[in-house]
Amino acid sequence: MRRREIIALIGAAAWPPGALAQSSGKLPTIGFLGPTTATVATQRVAVFTERLRELGWADGKTVAIEFRWAEGKAERFGEMAKELVRLQVDVIATWGTATAIAAKRATADIPIVFTVVGDPVGIGLAASLARPGGNATGLSTQHADSAGKRLELLRELLPDLRRLAVMANVGNSGGLSEMQEIQQAARSLGLEVVASGIRRPEDIVDAIEGVRDRAHALYVASDAIFNENRERINAAALGARLATMHGFRDIVAAGGLISYAPDYLDLFRRAADYVDKVLRGTKPSDLPVEQPTKFELVINLKTARELGLEIPPTLLARADEVIE
Repeated sequence: MRRREIIALIGAAAWPPGALAQSSGKLPTIGFLGPTTATVATQRVAVFTERLRELGWADGKTVAIEFRWAEGKAERFGEMAKELVRLQVDVIATWGTATAIAAKRATADIPIVFTVVGDPVGIGLAASLARPGGNATGLSTQHADSAGKRLELLRELLPDLRRLAVMANVGNSGGLSEMQEIQQAARSLGLEVVASGIRRPEDIVDAIEGVRDRAHALYVASDAIFNENRERINAAALGARLATMHGFRDIVAAGGLISYAPDYLDLFRRAADYVDKVLRGTKPSDLPVEQPTKFELVINLKTARELGLEIPPTLLARADEVIE
């Protein structure tokens, strides 16, 4: 190799992120596929982009971010994923099982970084957590693995619980896995279980009304469709006098009763680290899928009072957040 070529290579390696792309007139591009709305995801996007800036990727300066929002409409996931592929983005960042699957179906070449996916191995996004293979990796929530803990907390809150309704999006394989896990755990404790499935937001109220007189509490499986329609769920559950357990803090902040869930903001911050590595040339197949390291117990006392429930002091003491 000639001296001039060596000097050029050394100089290029020392340039900051995006400098090479800027010199050619095109910034590295992240395609961000969100299953909800920009408003719902404000905090998550903020920690994601803040961490990217810390790593040297400033939107509009050293990197471009193409946002696409499905507004809770699952039928839009596939087309939006294909649109990002047509734009030839350098990496697709997304969250939720259904959107991750849509991205995977849209491309086998563009790297995908997912988060808030319950069982990436079970749904075929990764060959294994340690060695994902293919073009997708990221952060798993292992929601089904947390189902037993949520039931344990619900039983502590309602020691006389005998009948439990479980609501899941039957169009989401992750939600179905969580439903099966909670059904098995509930039956092992001698609880009667009433399964209630939905496919679209319009089904939510009818599903809750359908278990009004058949259950004492409602376990809502983790799914973006429920987070997006949290006011609808909370109003219907309160009207049916059902205590609710959730896998999203946001639903409890909006009026749900209790949640036990990963710290999603921490997951989105860590997702930015994955995107950084991919943009710098690491293959997704070489990045192991990681799991949550932080969980949060959140209780809404206002909702408890409206339901006439007394929260055990021991449970309140362990809560990471108590909403008054």
